[in-house]
Amino acid sequence: MITLADDRGHLSYTVTGEGPPVVLLHAGVADHTMWDAVVPTLAERHTVIRYDLRGFGESAPPTGPFSETDDLRRLLDHLGHERVRLVGASWGGRVAVGFTLAHAERVHSLTLLAAPWPGYDWSTEMIAYDEAETAALDAGDLDAAVRVNLDMWLRGPARVWDDVDAALTERLRGPMRTCLANQDTVGEHSQGRADGDIATIAVPTLVGIGRLDVADFQDISRRYAAGIPGASLVEFSTAAHLIALDAPAELTAALGPFLAR
Repeated sequence: MITLADDRGHLSYTVTGEGPPVVLLHAGVADHTMWDAVVPTLAERHTVIRYDLRGFGESAPPTGPFSETDDLRRLLDHLGHERVRLVGASWGGRVAVGFTLAHAERVHSLTLLAAPWPGYDWSTEMIAYDEAETAALDAGDLDAAVRVNLDMWLRGPARVWDDVDAALTERLRGPMRTCLANQDTVGEHSQGRADGDIATIAVPTLVGIGRLDVADFQDISRRYAAGIPGASLVEFSTAAHLIALDAPAELTAALGPFLAR
């Protein structure tokens, strides 16, 4: 990967293909490799940009205050892209929303795959997950914290482990361990998200739902689809929270015509 350094550490990124630029923003339990299965098809028509958020993958944990919106802007400036198509998964989706609200003139289109909703009234299932992760991290048991997250975000509430490709579990385990190890540092220095009214988003928007995901995120995806003017909604019947891992062919089939608009 290529490194973009600054006084708070560095971002690691990769660029594949040629054509109109597309930025893929990974989930908060993964890194840029979660997109591996969709990049080859997208790169046939687009310049595909992936990077690890600070404290994820190969990007260094922050050593001082930072903004994920500013990080994305700096990376685009560095690469010379004035306007891009954004595709964000989970927390990466929230970063994409924040960037669109702050820099609408730089966004050609927006795709949200299971993005969180600020201030959402989480279910007892989500609260129990958070408590289990916190207990594992407080006990210094990183392996247990990884298991809790794999169970919630990869397997999901609607499947047993026999239904999940074992190779996906092993692919996600390392990136998940890295982000959990750096979670406190990232949280200490993050300056938070860019706020605003999603009803002001005026770019073409595609919202994806994994039908095997936690019910909270299915509800949130429908909120985004209803709240962003003209947004389209697509459901992925074989996917839980991480659609790019569970249903890469179906995702690229949906993204192809949308990104070509």
